[in-house]
Amino acid sequence: MAELTGIYTASHTPVMLNFPERIPAALRNEIFGAYEAMGRDFEAGQPDVLVVLSNDHLHNFFLNNFPALCIGVAENYESPIEHWLKAKRRVFTGDQAFGAYLLQAALNADFDPAFSMEMVLDHGSLTPLELAGLDPALPIVPILFNCVQPPMPTMRRCYQFGKFLGQAIRDYPGVQRVAILATGGISHDIATPRMGMVNREFDETLLQLMEDGDPNRVVQYATEQVHTAGNGAEEIRMWMAAMGAAGNLPFRRAYYRAVNDWYTGIGIGHFAPTSGKKTSPAHG
Repeated sequence: MAELTGIYTASHTPVMLNFPERIPAALRNEIFGAYEAMGRDFEAGQPDVLVVLSNDHLHNFFLNNFPALCIGVAENYESPIEHWLKAKRRVFTGDQAFGAYLLQAALNADFDPAFSMEMVLDHGSLTPLELAGLDPALPIVPILFNCVQPPMPTMRRCYQFGKFLGQAIRDYPGVQRVAILATGGISHDIATPRMGMVNREFDETLLQLMEDGDPNRVVQYATEQVHTAGNGAEEIRMWMAAMGAAGNLPFRRAYYRAVNDWYTGIGIGHFAPTSGKKTSPAHG
């Protein structure tokens, strides 16, 4: 039986790595400090494996074959696949046995994910891992969600998959400690006239509803209002899955800032016991 040592949510955007100077140094240091604090909290749990919930930006999949969910079952994962991303090229070690277990467990639970033994990871996975300073030698199991091309899995379906995932991890006898990192969002728009606009109201409401602890209200709000927060906000599907995996663990925001010059609402959160470690203070 594995223990979930932490379930984290964090925004990703390549602008953080490619154009950090677009925002004032004080704000940049504040944001990077919040990611580093997440990394320290993560490492304190000493996980044996990290499950990364992210999305594919048309690098693994395209219109000829675009699964709603895909579980990585590779021995390793090259990242980043984008040649233009200003990040060190890395090869992350995979936990193939764990990935295969999750794939079979998902099929047994009436989910129908695809699987890949040749998955590559783009900025969606790498950016928060890089900024948090996580050890690239830590084995990972990536799970990619379709957040790019309609039709996409519903918010509720992603939440339900997260519930399955949390239980499957807890039932796994192959490792002792597992962490989850759900990346993506929050509000942002890519390659549209709204690019650069951040819907702070959407972000703040979503975070507050998650802190209130009623998953049905969160899922309903995400379903009904995501269109107001930009096409990139569709990535909150991974946050829905993290919420499902957390079960009754309360959500605490560690950081939030609307950063128009990085095109994104930058949010970091953590599902943890109330008696557990305190998170960093939120920022407006």
